[in-house]
Amino acid sequence: MGKLTTHILDTARGKPATGVHITVLAERSGAWVQLSTAITNADGRCDAPLLQDAAFAAGRYRLVFHVGPYFQAQGLATASPAFLEDVPIEFGVADAAGHYHVPLLVTPWSYSTYRGS
Repeated sequence: MGKLTTHILDTARGKPATGVHITVLAERSGAWVQLSTAITNADGRCDAPLLQDAAFAAGRYRLVFHVGPYFQAQGLATASPAFLEDVPIEFGVADAAGHYHVPLLVTPWSYSTYRGS
């Protein structure tokens, strides 16, 4: 069966982003429903897949990376309010048997993502 994973790299510091809270949502009947939450470990990854097996179905998903508290804890100078507080990434899953890896590369002022392996 398939699974959904992620990792976060703090490209401003050149390190994995540790302790970032992530919210996992799925679109169900036109509304976003929270499925799970996770926190990144010392490697910027989650200790287990965000979703897997029967919990991972074809459809639309949203990962919300709550980066504001992370950057504050790092002591990086950010404005008030911060330019980036939450980073939502929406994506589609066509093959629920596949491995969808959705990484986040982030600074206090920018981010990017891609479908990894």
